[in-house]
Amino acid sequence: MPRPVHTQSSAAEETWRIFRIMSEFVEGFEAMTKVAPGVSIFGSARCDRDDPYYAKAEALAGSLARTGFSVITGGGPGIMEAANKGAAEAGGVSVGLNIELPQEQKPNAYQTVALSFRYFFCRKVMFVKYAAAFVCFPGGFGTMDEFFESLTLIQTHRIEPFPIVLVGREFWSPLAEWIRTVQCQRFRYISPGDVDWFQIHDDVDEVARLIAEYYDRHIAPRATPSTAAGDQSPVRPRHARIPGIGRGDLMP
Repeated sequence: MPRPVHTQSSAAEETWRIFRIMSEFVEGFEAMTKVAPGVSIFGSARCDRDDPYYAKAEALAGSLARTGFSVITGGGPGIMEAANKGAAEAGGVSVGLNIELPQEQKPNAYQTVALSFRYFFCRKVMFVKYAAAFVCFPGGFGTMDEFFESLTLIQTHRIEPFPIVLVGREFWSPLAEWIRTVQCQRFRYISPGDVDWFQIHDDVDEVARLIAEYYDRHIAPRATPSTAAGDQSPVRPRHARIPGIGRGDLMP
């Protein structure tokens, strides 16, 4: 199998790449500080509209939007489209953090706030920095990447723990069992408490309830309410950032 060819970039090209990266961060920070507390929802771009998980993602996003949360997705089709649709049709803030890809990623039509990224790592910062919770529906490598990165950031104390909810017991339970029995118990590569940082549910009403309860109990008392122009939250106050998120490698 041929190996990829690495081409040497000129100094000028590398310098301009830095400016492109900076511009993505600046645009992202300026846009995201104006939206309500967010819930980042992940899942497969290949999920059909008649798939039960599409309906669940749409329902969950609508419920979150009606209680004052913005909904943040990757802006593409499948589960991302379902979540953006649910939030938009509920009258909420529907954020799409789109990524430039040669395949699969086509921006969906249900974004009230749309951003485009060339670099995955810039986009990932937005997913975490402005989220009060993560919800992962069944998906592929990208969904797994976001799930495990959130666990890694919590484990390494880069962010404070926040709700990480996996929707779909049939899909997620085998992975959770492997994490518990192989990673934790057999090889001891993670600590027993690490498996408590996420939970699995099938009922999206329960997911919406536990996220709202966590926010009201742990985040809202430390968040600074704002009445500044541009606040798009219908219920919950906008925050400058989720307390504890934004430190270390997530700090602008």
